[in-house]
Amino acid sequence: MALTGALLLGACAHTPEPLALPAAPVAGVYAEASSPTDPAAPTLAWRSYFTDPALQALISQALANNRDLRIAAARVQQAQAAWGLQHAASLPSVVGMAGNSRVHLPAGINPLGSTIQASGASLGLGFVSWEVDLWNRLGQLQDAAAQSAEAAEQARRGAELSLVAQVAQAHLALGELDERLALARQAEASRAESLRIFTRRVAMGASSRLQLTQVQTLLTQAQALVVQLEQARAAQAQTLIALVGAPLDLPERADALSRQSPVARLRTGLPSELLQARPDIVAAEHQLRAAHAQVGAARAAFYPSLTLTTALGTTSTDFDGLFRGASKAWLFAPSLNLPLFDGGRRENNLSLQQARQLEAVAQYEKSIQNAFREVNDALSASHALEQQVHIAEAALQAQTERARLSERRFDAGSAAFLEVLDAQRDLLSAGQQLVQARRAAMASRVLLYAALGGGTLAAADAPPSPPSSGPRTATAQP
Repeated sequence: MALTGALLLGACAHTPEPLALPAAPVAGVYAEASSPTDPAAPTLAWRSYFTDPALQALISQALANNRDLRIAAARVQQAQAAWGLQHAASLPSVVGMAGNSRVHLPAGINPLGSTIQASGASLGLGFVSWEVDLWNRLGQLQDAAAQSAEAAEQARRGAELSLVAQVAQAHLALGELDERLALARQAEASRAESLRIFTRRVAMGASSRLQLTQVQTLLTQAQALVVQLEQARAAQAQTLIALVGAPLDLPERADALSRQSPVARLRTGLPSELLQARPDIVAAEHQLRAAHAQVGAARAAFYPSLTLTTALGTTSTDFDGLFRGASKAWLFAPSLNLPLFDGGRRENNLSLQQARQLEAVAQYEKSIQNAFREVNDALSASHALEQQVHIAEAALQAQTERARLSERRFDAGSAAFLEVLDAQRDLLSAGQQLVQARRAAMASRVLLYAALGGGTLAAADAPPSPPSSGPRTATAQP
């Protein structure tokens, strides 16, 4: 009893070292500033950010059907089940015991020289080899499993955020191809009409065959672009269908990108806010905490362990005697195990867990650096692409005027037809580039929304509360 009391006092004195998270290895501010009046992405639910009804319907379908998201949800269930198993390992397993036996010993093996025949019955409850968690080893393993379960949940939320952004990007890309295809078909129709006119002019001797071949070349270029864009659109439609995870009817819309609801500007805040807003950073923190708990459990394995085996019931030579007062029986068998030599297994296990903790620290810091880079890249791209849109609009206006003036000069006989061909070719290219620039500018804001952890702290996007029997909520998630 004195030894048991000493062990219990030692257990009270043994507390795991608290985990000190490493400082964020990034600058304190972003390279680009944002307006403090813009909404913050982490508190802005995706339905509030993506206001286009068609896009909202696609995102809803994707969240319900996407297989990658289902895989992530299944991994959360697996991690929660693993936590449940580890939690159960810290509790005694109560078993019911019932038995009935008959023994017959012949006289030849009985030292008394007589035949023995006996019977017995027993009935009781007890638990076998229950480890008393003196040094919090089982508690640390349970905490590691709980942290792993929380990391899996954050990974699922990260996959959800990534899916929302991917669907939005695919929807924008499909809209861009629809508008570019409409422009290319308009150019094809216009050049087909020009070919018809020049064919008649050549027949009447008003134009040369060289001019006719130049018009034919311009038409084939437009036709080739139409075919190329049709193939790209078909591939992009399949990409969107794969993300949504269900068949879709995606008719062509010539104004799909122009009718797209504008993507709002966002307030970036400070890099320190990413530590709570980005699911991948929060998941990496939980993995780091799990690794820290595993180190604590590996250290606790160096101390003695106490296991208990108990039973309480009745026993008698016959079944009727089981319920008489004199048939009560009990068993209390504590066992103290003191590790002396195991070939270095505990030392190597501790070294392994410490190395894994170092890896988890590096992964945590890397996830912060990656998030910081993604935000800066998205900010830089957003500002640069807005300028590109303005430049592309001005270029389109200039090319439109150039094409008009070149046609007038040709009709007046003061310019060669080659000047008209160059102007029309450049006009089509300018229209295509403007649509591409608009899509890229909108896509950069989608990337910024995801990079800032869009919607992860919004009440509308919060997952349902876990049941009371589930893993403990980690302190890192507000």
